[in-house]
Amino acid sequence: MSAETIPHKVLQHGERSPGSPAYYVRENDTWRATSWGTYAEEVRTAANAMIALGLEVGQPVCILGFNRPEWVIFDVAAMAAGGVPAGIYTTNSPTECKYIIGHSEAPIVLLEDEEQWEKIAQIRSELPALEHVVMMKGAGVAAEGVLSWEEFMAKGADAPDGELDRRLDSLEMNQLATLIYTSGTTGPPKGVMLSHDNLAWTASQTVQMFSVTSADTAVSYLPLSHIAEQTFSIHVPATAGHAVYYAESIDKLADNIREVQPTIFFAVPRVWERFHAGVVANLAEATGAKAKIADWAFDVVGKVSALRTEGKEPSGLLAGQYALAKKLVISKVKPRLGMTNARVLGTGAAPIAKEILEFFSRLDMIIYEVYGQSEDTGPTSTNRPGKVRFGSVGPAYPGVDVTIADDGEIVVEGRNVFLGYYKDEVATAEALIDGKLHSGDLGSFDDDGFLWITGRKKDIIITAGGKNVAPAPLEGGLKSHTLISEVVVIGDRKKFLSALVTLDEEAAGAFAAENGITEALHESARIYKEIEAAVELLNKDFARVEQIKKFTVLSRQLSIEGGELTPTLKVKRNRVSEHFAAEIDAMYSE
Repeated sequence: MSAETIPHKVLQHGERSPGSPAYYVRENDTWRATSWGTYAEEVRTAANAMIALGLEVGQPVCILGFNRPEWVIFDVAAMAAGGVPAGIYTTNSPTECKYIIGHSEAPIVLLEDEEQWEKIAQIRSELPALEHVVMMKGAGVAAEGVLSWEEFMAKGADAPDGELDRRLDSLEMNQLATLIYTSGTTGPPKGVMLSHDNLAWTASQTVQMFSVTSADTAVSYLPLSHIAEQTFSIHVPATAGHAVYYAESIDKLADNIREVQPTIFFAVPRVWERFHAGVVANLAEATGAKAKIADWAFDVVGKVSALRTEGKEPSGLLAGQYALAKKLVISKVKPRLGMTNARVLGTGAAPIAKEILEFFSRLDMIIYEVYGQSEDTGPTSTNRPGKVRFGSVGPAYPGVDVTIADDGEIVVEGRNVFLGYYKDEVATAEALIDGKLHSGDLGSFDDDGFLWITGRKKDIIITAGGKNVAPAPLEGGLKSHTLISEVVVIGDRKKFLSALVTLDEEAAGAFAAENGITEALHESARIYKEIEAAVELLNKDFARVEQIKKFTVLSRQLSIEGGELTPTLKVKRNRVSEHFAAEIDAMYSE
């Protein structure tokens, strides 16, 4: 019997700590707990229900919905029954849903609500392998072949006696456990095949590195279709035995975090940027003595954080100043963010500005930037307690061998490297060479072993003059400006580099109010001058051929709905070039 898979760990906690809280859901203005004992039983029941519905070992099932207990129960249960769960982003269109369900040939799909059911209803006739649709709790869908959550769970009684235990006992660590469909920046999603060993080993390394225990808590809110959220909502909690709070919605996330005050919090850069904008706006209201005390406190805490990034602690006068700074200022700021108890703060999935990380370090919040991809179960490298360098993505993950190829590509070898792409031998052969993952990203190590990302091979811009330019440093540098939300550098086969810029609506609105701007923000000469100054300052750090010569402020944000962003908020450069072709042409026609 293999006892190291994620399903086994969940069931073990159900036996060892049956009364301890496994997850919380907010109902009637209070957080209601469900124990590990009940959670484990829910997993067993759901797994039996899948077996009763005919799920065979190795068959995928799909899940489409926002973070809910049913999402995770279904996911873990599928693995327990020898199946292979595959999440679908809630923002995916019916056509995109059809691709994933059809490609995986899933016989069962779990849906959150009527909105998601409408997508599947449109395409169901085109999915011959799809036999059963299961709805999460509270969804009122009455259609042929559609089961309510309660009806689905009742099916568990129809499973053959002992079949689930036989399947659990036969699980192998190198067996396919889950599919993570990529968000598709350059084409159709690919199904990343992760094994039970990939999931369990990576979670175990995370637990050890950050000293995660059953006393920790986390909030689940990022898309569970993404490996990072699965790590922090499913695999790490299953390994350490700690509780997860399911956010009510993205709109209520800030309120939920303030109520929960979690010890572990992972966020994509966009979330940290919004937090940053909110704190900056609040601090701007402080004047006189209050402002001076706040500045002093942030300066003191920044010095302490600088020590802690190297594994040191303050002493003497600085220790005393730190205690006072926390009492006078930090103790009032962190609770408003929901970060009173936070000790493990992470960011990943996209680059984050160094200035954002430095800002939060002055609030007594050291954010660990992690780098990786679905193909290595999430982490290639990460900053960690005592080993932090803002702007880098940290040393290699413990137990993972990371090297740099002759062309600068990051190459990964370890137990977190995936099995390959589902039904795609060609793509697998390109990414996996001699068991090593060729990431497609470019980077370099400094003398202290910290990895720095310099770009992505497919994103490299080749100018008309033949110069190769990585856009990431330019985009990251400009995005650090408070007025800017997104930057896309243009210049492939062009005579110079230009940039498309979107405004941070909240920051730009506040700036407009302060400066009496009445015209449309993207047309404001005053805002244009602010960004122009930022571009000029940024250009000083780059060679002439790498400098941004022109830019355009777009009239709208890049969006998932518009097709310019993936569900994980990565920019689809080809779509941006298509959708804003007129704006781009205008910059090169003058």
